[in-house]
Amino acid sequence: MNWIYTPWPWYVSGPMIAFIMFLLLMVGKNFGMSANLRTMCTICGADKKVDFFKFDWKSQKWNLIVVLGAVIGGYIGSHFLITDMAVAITPATVNDLNELGFNSAGASYLPTELFETNSLLSLKTILILAIGGVLVGFGTRYAGGCTSGHAISGLSDLQLPSLIAVIGFFIGGLVMIHFIFPLIF
Repeated sequence: MNWIYTPWPWYVSGPMIAFIMFLLLMVGKNFGMSANLRTMCTICGADKKVDFFKFDWKSQKWNLIVVLGAVIGGYIGSHFLITDMAVAITPATVNDLNELGFNSAGASYLPTELFETNSLLSLKTILILAIGGVLVGFGTRYAGGCTSGHAISGLSDLQLPSLIAVIGFFIGGLVMIHFIFPLIF
């Protein structure tokens, strides 16, 4: 049963993702998670206030099953398929994160300094989450989709805008981690 607790190799999981993308392309569907937020907002009545949310959400309800599957899969993975909650990262990275104030680096999956309940009472954490949420929301809207939609669905459909968006995501991530992240922490 030890095979359950090891990550699937790329040559198994990669073709599985490719097969799902092939099926979605064959039925004329595009995969992406950020579109689900628009659908959920419309279901909750946002279409009565903002024109952006006025669309046929029922045509997108199939994609809500993807979200449900991601939540259920995440729960199963985190509660039944993981024996050790520590992330295997290099000692140099652990030292760098410790210097930035993340003492749980290498000991837990998520940094407890950001994800513990009492950390939500910190003004700094609230500001980071709020500003980050606005930037991610603006970015996904401006780019016409999220990282999963562009990187998985858009690239598999050979869309040039998705390639440009994915390049932008990587550049933004590098700028964030090397220049902005050290200023915040």
